[in-house]
Amino acid sequence: MEVINLLTEVNKITELYTYKKVGFLNGNILSIVQVENRTLDFHVHENSDELFYVIEGSFYLETKKNKTKVNTGEFIIVPKGVKHRPVVTDLTNFLMIELSGTLNKENSGDLYEE
Repeated sequence: MEVINLLTEVNKITELYTYKKVGFLNGNILSIVQVENRTLDFHVHENSDELFYVIEGSFYLETKKNKTKVNTGEFIIVPKGVKHRPVVTDLTNFLMIELSGTLNKENSGDLYEE
């Protein structure tokens, strides 16, 4: 077992959009990433929910029906099957939790590595 400080770990990341895996839990991958000035295309995960936890900053999570702002210390869960996209303007640090295989180069902006 290991204690992980999310803020410390995300601040070690030197490049934007580089996903760093910080843990594994029951088939789920916990990744941290720094994002700025990026809007991904709408996409859907058919087999898994996806969690976005904002370590620092804020972003909008858009679906076809609404746009929700998520701030520091908050998280949002996108249920499987919901078409969505994150919209990030200012530098924002995330923890993302998803079933292994959910994120890939096609739906993460081409920089996700297994």
